[in-house]
Amino acid sequence: MRSPPARQRGAALIVSLIMLVLITLLAVNSFGLAKANLQIVGNMQQREQNLAAAQQAIEQVVSSAQFTQTPSNAIPAPCAGPNTVCVDVNGDGVTDVNVTLTVTCAERYVIPDLQLDYSNPNDAGCIMGVNQTLGIVGAGSGNSACASSIWDTQATATDAASNAQFVVDEGSAVRLAATTSSVFCPGP
Repeated sequence: MRSPPARQRGAALIVSLIMLVLITLLAVNSFGLAKANLQIVGNMQQREQNLAAAQQAIEQVVSSAQFTQTPSNAIPAPCAGPNTVCVDVNGDGVTDVNVTLTVTCAERYVIPDLQLDYSNPNDAGCIMGVNQTLGIVGAGSGNSACASSIWDTQATATDAASNAQFVVDEGSAVRLAATTSSVFCPGP
């Protein structure tokens, strides 16, 4: 058996060391990518939890009886001030997300009598109390006893651990009595 020439004796060692370094770099890089992916998934989970908390608070406000009467204090039992909901996401008894709500009336208009559907039971209350200004021929106002109002509810969900904020805006249309709707919802 013949021995390799003198120049080729260390080549296999150098090639194997280079391959070992490359494999080590690939392994270290894959750990870094896995950590970045884990952070992305954690951020998405936190975002979805904040979105769910904000949506829950908006639903609580809109379904409250105080929603159109006292919009600055629409939540029956706030946790940390008016229009504030505290949400425990993981069930450990500690508040994880604070949701602050701002309720504003964007628009209000009295519904004309001609737009009401006489066969719709929801419109029956508006028809029965039609306001008329009598005394002058043809001076009927033509308006019903109801007004439509459009409300903007903004929920700002703040994560207690990271102070990350998530803002949700939701609009809702509410039918109110025309005589009392102008108190918290000014209109034309």
